[in-house]
Amino acid sequence: MSKIKSPRDPRAIRLAREYLRAEALLRAHRVRHTILVMGSTSASRRDPYYEMAREFGRIVARDGRAALMTGGGPGIMEAANRGAFEAGGISIGLNIRLAPRQRPNRYHTPRLGLSFRYFALRKLHFLLRARAFVAFPGGFGTFDELFETLTLVQTRKIRPLPVVLVGEAYWRRAVDFGFLAKAGMIRRRDLRLFRYADTAGEIWRAVAGALPRRAPAGRGPAKS
Repeated sequence: MSKIKSPRDPRAIRLAREYLRAEALLRAHRVRHTILVMGSTSASRRDPYYEMAREFGRIVARDGRAALMTGGGPGIMEAANRGAFEAGGISIGLNIRLAPRQRPNRYHTPRLGLSFRYFALRKLHFLLRARAFVAFPGGFGTFDELFETLTLVQTRKIRPLPVVLVGEAYWRRAVDFGFLAKAGMIRRRDLRLFRYADTAGEIWRAVAGALPRRAPAGRGPAKS
C-alpha cells in the first residue's frame, strides 16, 4: 500500500492554494449566491442562443440577488457573462487551462476571471454557491457538468436546485430521458429534477424562486 502523501506534497499544496485563491476572491467580493450557466464554446454571436444567454445574464444582474457564473470561455459562456457585465452585475468566469488552450472571455468583474489547473476544484466552486444551473446546448463539457449536477441532486449530495435545459427540441433529441426512465435506468421521479425553457424569461421564471428574498449577490470588494 502506498504511503499517504504528507502535507508538504507539492500536489496537495497546489490543490489547497487553488481552492483558497478562488475562495478568497469570492469572499472578498461577498459572493454568496450564484446562477451557473454552461453551454457550447463554439456558438457564434449570430447564434440565437448567444443572444438568449446574453439577455438572461442581463436579467440576473438587474435582479441582483445572485452573481452570474460560467466556465469563463467563449460562446454561450461569453454571452451570459457579457449580459451580466454590461448590466452592472457580478460576472464570474472560472476558466480551465487546457491543451489546446481555451480562450477566456473578457466580460467578467475585475479579478473574478479565474483560471484553474484542476477540474475538480473548478467543479467544486461551480456548485458551492449555486442556487440554479442553466444548461444551454453544448457538447461534452456541458454534458459533464449537467449530469454531474443531476447526480449530486439525485443522490442528495447537494441541496436541490433548479436545473434548466435551454432549447427543449435540442435536449429531447440529444438525450432521451424518457427512454432512460422506461428502461429502468433512472426513476420516473428523476424526470422532475430538471425542466425545459426556450426563452430568457422562461429560464428566469424557472430559477427565480430558488433565490433568497433579499440577500444580494455581492456589493463589490469588502473593505479591509
